[in-house]
Amino acid sequence: MQNNLENDNKSRRKFLDKGLKIGVLAAAGSVALAKVFGYRLDEGAEETVELMSTDGTLMQVLSSQIESVPEKKIDYNPREGFPNRKFVMVVDLAKCRNAKKCQSSCNKNHYITGDNAWIKIYKMQDNEKSAPYWQPTLCQHCDEPPCVKVCPVDATFKRRDGIVLIDNNRCIGCRFCMAACPYSVRIFNWSDPWQGEKAESIPYSPDYSGVPAQKGTVDKCDFCPHMIDKGEMPHCVSACPNDVFSFGDLYEDTVTNGSGQSFQLSKLLKDRAGYRLMENLGTAPSVYYLPPSNRVIDFEEGLDNYTEFKSVEKSEGI
Repeated sequence: MQNNLENDNKSRRKFLDKGLKIGVLAAAGSVALAKVFGYRLDEGAEETVELMSTDGTLMQVLSSQIESVPEKKIDYNPREGFPNRKFVMVVDLAKCRNAKKCQSSCNKNHYITGDNAWIKIYKMQDNEKSAPYWQPTLCQHCDEPPCVKVCPVDATFKRRDGIVLIDNNRCIGCRFCMAACPYSVRIFNWSDPWQGEKAESIPYSPDYSGVPAQKGTVDKCDFCPHMIDKGEMPHCVSACPNDVFSFGDLYEDTVTNGSGQSFQLSKLLKDRAGYRLMENLGTAPSVYYLPPSNRVIDFEEGLDNYTEFKSVEKSEGI
């Protein structure tokens, strides 16, 4: 894994701050106007700056002809998603020790109460003679989501960036989506939980699921689009102390963990024999798992720091 595109400076990668930052336009018989992202020199300076044109040619441009181009924030419709993006997550089972920091951070930042955690960590064991391991399980954000197909009111929908969301203002509580989901990752709000004044005051948007919670509706993991919109990682990724989760863009073929290490997605999945849950069902999940081989931590060590869910609730003030 050390050979996988690691960022030595471990700076967090901004998913929505993409694209070329340097553009050069050439005109016959004159030096072109170059626009450089975030860089400006006073007019009249005679220094030159070496830039690369769009065809790969190196050229000298007067610094006086360089001006800044302001960064533009990408606006998007919560039901449509981010253009030209396909978000994916990788879960490294060899690193999970059941610390449940992913779960507690998700609960806290989505104001989840009771036993309605969106992330479940299961003890898995293929057979009685094989070694057990922990498996975090969340919404798989399928490319062919059966939950979307059965929803009669278009409350459950899939965006163009691959994220599957629930519009609670449309949800009628029929729970057809829960019956259709083969991963059992959806929860139902049987009561009208009090999430606190802060949560109640947040304007409702389908890209910030479960805030505020509504009685008689379904909730689930949403991949934290409200964090992606700010150029940040989903809460579970940044909270995990063992870098179990990596998040990124399938089109860019890159995922990044909570420590800021980036990996080439295709190489990572090939080298570590990555797989998806119940792939034979044809749901095409966007969550990939790496087998629990060459474990960083023994399974038993995780039990020493095991935190019951209700204790997490109390400590986080949920």
